[in-house]
Amino acid sequence: MSTIAFIGTGIMGKPMAVNLQKAGHQLVFSEHYSPVPNDLIAAGGIAFPTPKVATEQADYIILMLPNTPQVEAVLFGKDGVEEALTAGKVVIDMSSISPIETKQFAARVKESGAEYVDAPVSGGEVGAINAALTIMVGGEESSFEKAKPLFEVMGKNITLVGESGAGQICKVANQIIVALNIEAVSEALVFASKAGADPARVREALMGGFANSKILDVHGERMIKGTFDPGFKIALHQKDLNLAISGAKTLGVSLPNTVMAQGLFDQCVAMGGEGWDHSAMIRAIEQLADHEIRK
Repeated sequence: MSTIAFIGTGIMGKPMAVNLQKAGHQLVFSEHYSPVPNDLIAAGGIAFPTPKVATEQADYIILMLPNTPQVEAVLFGKDGVEEALTAGKVVIDMSSISPIETKQFAARVKESGAEYVDAPVSGGEVGAINAALTIMVGGEESSFEKAKPLFEVMGKNITLVGESGAGQICKVANQIIVALNIEAVSEALVFASKAGADPARVREALMGGFANSKILDVHGERMIKGTFDPGFKIALHQKDLNLAISGAKTLGVSLPNTVMAQGLFDQCVAMGGEGWDHSAMIRAIEQLADHEIRK
């Protein structure tokens, strides 16, 4: 079993850390970013004051942080991970951040003799709890093979996509698809409800046909019940779509529907929904239709 420095124990990170502990790994944490949940300490975790000290104890360093600036600060800021890196340690960034900066981070970590893989995930809080995450990996194959036993504790669909940054590119593509699927399900349920059909029964019927999807299954139920406690916050999905839109501009690629979906998320934020689950995009469609499907 390995010693793992796990930094970032929020909605996604905490259950991922729990699953690693259940598999018998020793986890250490850094308290500089946020307090470590008590149950992780009760399960044998050890809290240290900085990423540097946590890294000194560890074979692997896993990051699960909100955005690129937080990852950069933890890796390269004062008392950061970089100050304690040595040959043989493996940095695994499971956050969803900029592919361009990921390549820069990987190069800098490798200068220390340590290894780096980017491994963003999909599956939301439910996937994290059930150890059923999809994990998209960028990095050298030898580093991927070292990290793979840890990935297998946290996920089921684990793919080495390519070199450093490729995992983050794949995650951006994933977030485009998820956003547009949420938008499509939202439109369909609002249309059906306003036309006089029961949206719950419409969803049930559609799940038996070609329109079925994970979004229709999980998020369609959230939409009908109005349960928008965050499994994945709108603010975080906006961050990912910003990466898609800015990347597309650099590449000269048009993403018209992604821009539209971002606009609908903006509308939700204007309604006070920055912290809502991303399935709450339906509230923007409902506002445009002047019709709420739950009434």
